[in-house]
Amino acid sequence: MARICPLTGRRPVKGNHIWRSGKAKKKGGIGMHVTAITKRRFIPNLQRVKALLPSGEVKFIRVSVKALKAGMVTKAPKRTWKKAVTA
Repeated sequence: MARICPLTGRRPVKGNHIWRSGKAKKKGGIGMHVTAITKRRFIPNLQRVKALLPSGEVKFIRVSVKALKAGMVTKAPKRTWKKAVTA
């Protein structure tokens, strides 16, 4: 499953993890030096939410927390009916 929010379009982005060694000049050293750069991914914070879709159906969707905080998602109402007891 793709890690993409259907509402905001947030998706994983690429970046770098920069390794440095040495002591900073302002702390009394001779300066920091980059020793290695490795690839990394920034993954969006997706949550699985039971939402009420515009068509009227209730479905689980994976949306970003930014969409939840902005109020883009209407959560499904709580279930009020009971399951039938089979004996």
